[in-house]
Amino acid sequence: MFRKIASSRREFLRRLGGFSLGLSATSVLVTGCTQTKSSGSTRNNQALNADQALQELMEGNKRYVASKPTRPDQTAEYRIEVAKGQHPFAVIVGCSDSRVPPEIVFDQGLGDLFVIRVAGNVVDNEALGSIEYAAEEFKVPLVVVLGHERCGAVKATIDAIEKGGEVPGHIKSLVDAIRPSVEKAKEQTGDLLDNAVRANVARVVGQLKASGPILSEFAHAGKLRIVGARYDLDTGAVESL
Repeated sequence: MFRKIASSRREFLRRLGGFSLGLSATSVLVTGCTQTKSSGSTRNNQALNADQALQELMEGNKRYVASKPTRPDQTAEYRIEVAKGQHPFAVIVGCSDSRVPPEIVFDQGLGDLFVIRVAGNVVDNEALGSIEYAAEEFKVPLVVVLGHERCGAVKATIDAIEKGGEVPGHIKSLVDAIRPSVEKAKEQTGDLLDNAVRANVARVVGQLKASGPILSEFAHAGKLRIVGARYDLDTGAVESL
């Protein structure tokens, strides 16, 4: 049964347009066999396990906090190389907040991160499908759910709960998704907004780990690690949760 499901997945991915599985022989040689990057980096994204991928992210964040970014994999030469195929080493599920761009926060470059951004770092079916695609097609070993200090979407949910009234437009869908995290945070002592941000990250991490058949299967098999983190707007530091 598993073989049949896996086979159907591969067939579906082949039909998505061939932009990854349909690489030319030349691009395979460039991105796979050489295991080097024209920007000068010798890191091979495909060889990283989850722990190494997380270490790469945290080391990049340390460079960013210290104002010593290396801005890897951003040369014109590497742009041409990565256009032939991508091998991201981590998925970042982040908030749309303009102050939290993952590639800058983690000091990474083109082709390094597979990023899904929605206000409040919540996930719907489309976001889940995007994460599944990265795990299935690119064998990405790590997913990081990245919340952040003073998240506006979480604050809007707190206001909606405390003040009542109608939430305009499709913002209601964000509030509905974040509401359980706020309700849980209200049971805790301390700053409600920050507690809710942390609870929201934990809830999404749990949602991803339980999402079948792909993510839960990969997580259970040790092929995929799913973790939470919080970004501090003031210091620029990322904290593992």
